[in-house]
Amino acid sequence: MRNQRPKIALGKLMLLFAGLALCVLQAAAQYTPPPPPPPPTYQYTAPGPPPGSLLSPQQLDQLVARIALYPDPLLAQILTASTYWPQIPEAAAWANQHSYLHGDALAEAIRADNLEFDPSILALLPFPSILNIMAQDMTWTQQLGNAVLVQRSSVMDAIQRLRRNAYDYGYLRSNPYYTIAKMGDYVEIQPVNPQYIYVPTYDPLILFRPPPPGFAISGAIHFGPAVVIGAAFWPWGWASPRLLWGPREIIIDETPWRRVWANRGFYVHPYEHAWVHRVGPRVEHHPIHHH
Repeated sequence: MRNQRPKIALGKLMLLFAGLALCVLQAAAQYTPPPPPPPPTYQYTAPGPPPGSLLSPQQLDQLVARIALYPDPLLAQILTASTYWPQIPEAAAWANQHSYLHGDALAEAIRADNLEFDPSILALLPFPSILNIMAQDMTWTQQLGNAVLVQRSSVMDAIQRLRRNAYDYGYLRSNPYYTIAKMGDYVEIQPVNPQYIYVPTYDPLILFRPPPPGFAISGAIHFGPAVVIGAAFWPWGWASPRLLWGPREIIIDETPWRRVWANRGFYVHPYEHAWVHRVGPRVEHHPIHHH
């Protein structure tokens, strides 16, 4: 009898383990794993309400310093395009890929590819360097776009403050590229030939302050090659873009550009030479030139 007790205890223990194993197998058979997490999405969402506090004059001066001395027609296009900042990176990539095209050939490529950008963005495609600046500093571009939508008059006032400084210090003068006209409190910068747009290069840390002793004022602003903007670009607001400094209006195709924060989701500018976008997606109708 004594020898049978360990055997009985061992048998009970084995039955216990067998029962536990059966329970584990049954639970595993009934277990349903949770569904995998959805893949991340990178869809752009519209920005919320405008910032609670407007930018101060000093902040606006810093914001517009890099473009304040651009000619009025080009500046009008930059200000409007900045309000469509989500489209800037893709537009910059397209402009870089097609930088070998110029003039009418570039305009034809824009039409052939059926680009879906806003016309204000299409207007900057002949200027890859400007789109690159905007795409590489999207924080600045979005701040500029927000300011144009929320406090446009103050943005234009800041541009004029900096222009007056550059004019008073002797940096800003008429030259073979641009005509500088100072009328009262306003300084206009107009191309000598409206079809030839030169992009100026300058150091904002120098041009809006008194020149240091011995500094060569005449060499403070440099100009790249001309960008030819002919009638082929009229559908994208290049018929007669300009800035009216008195009423602080941006004029595109003889019409004030009235996109503000409240109507930014549905505003459609009435272009006189409207860009007719074909039904269908963007395409690539010509080979991309690889440098």
